[in-house]
Amino acid sequence: MKMLTIGDLKARIPIIQGGMGVGISLSGLASAVANEGGIGIISTAGLGLLYNKLSANFAEASILGLKEEIRKTREKAKGVVGVNVMVAMTNFADMVKTAIAEKIDIVFSGAGLPLDLPSFLEKDSTTKLVPIVSSARAVRVICEKWMSHYNYLPDAIVVEGPKAGGHLGFKENQIADGDFSLEEILPQIVAEVALFEQKYNKKIPVIAAGGIYTGEDIYKMMELGASGVQLGTRFVTTDECDASLAFKEQYINAKEIDIEIIKSPVGMPGRAIFSSFIKQVKEGIKQPKSCPFHCIKTCDISKSPYCIMLALYSAFKGNFTNGYAFAGSNAYRATRIMSVKETISGLMKEWKEKELFSKK
Repeated sequence: MKMLTIGDLKARIPIIQGGMGVGISLSGLASAVANEGGIGIISTAGLGLLYNKLSANFAEASILGLKEEIRKTREKAKGVVGVNVMVAMTNFADMVKTAIAEKIDIVFSGAGLPLDLPSFLEKDSTTKLVPIVSSARAVRVICEKWMSHYNYLPDAIVVEGPKAGGHLGFKENQIADGDFSLEEILPQIVAEVALFEQKYNKKIPVIAAGGIYTGEDIYKMMELGASGVQLGTRFVTTDECDASLAFKEQYINAKEIDIEIIKSPVGMPGRAIFSSFIKQVKEGIKQPKSCPFHCIKTCDISKSPYCIMLALYSAFKGNFTNGYAFAGSNAYRATRIMSVKETISGLMKEWKEKELFSKK
């Protein structure tokens, strides 16, 4: 399998572990993936809640928590490590500034267009910037804005299709529409990126994400022009994943019918595993009385049926009466919990078998 090169960073295998919050991908999972030659990602979502013992102030606890997670990851990992920061978060700037100051290798940013991301770089910054997009138009808008305002192009692009877990960058009627599938939008984005590569003489690898679960899937995406892939769901059912055992068991016990599209309080559709909490929301039982975190810019407490931060935190701890697990479309395929090493070895074996078969 080819090495993935992002600027001067080199990952031995072209596999990136997706950033999953709240608390699903922290130092434990990120360091394990990095040590196997992939790129491990810490999710910054909800760190202020996870680290509320360090400060009662959510914003301050988020900064302290991110510093701690980066430190712990660096202690355990030798490879490439990044953070995922959602544009929709109210503390987006804090998280990006902190990650860059801590000299994280890469900042991945989606859930909105990170149009001002390069503005946080300092003259001596070494951090790479990678936006997460779902259309060729988004690539064009980001690249043109970054070049005109900051004379900077993305160091890589992640294209996330509609089979991903969590919040999706698509309208609800586009999720099942074949015209918006990863197989359709990936070549479009590869072609769009190529225009900027040629014009500015900079290599910009495209990373495919959303619904990738097997080595065969990886081979397919590489054949469509991807330089690497990003997987989230596949890494949830690993020993090193930072979520509770009960969270992992939600994946293992899920049937395909249990994985559904929900309406998130942040104004985006999301994919999650059905739980008693989701049932209560559908019945109109849940209603938050106040907003303790002000974590998402687009969340209106007067209209929100529940606090998404508390729901995801409850799920992280294994409480599905008060929360639910975000998951990709293939989460029901998980059958057991295994190590990150075994997971990646299995993916590599499947990829090689598909490659050999295709060459016959």
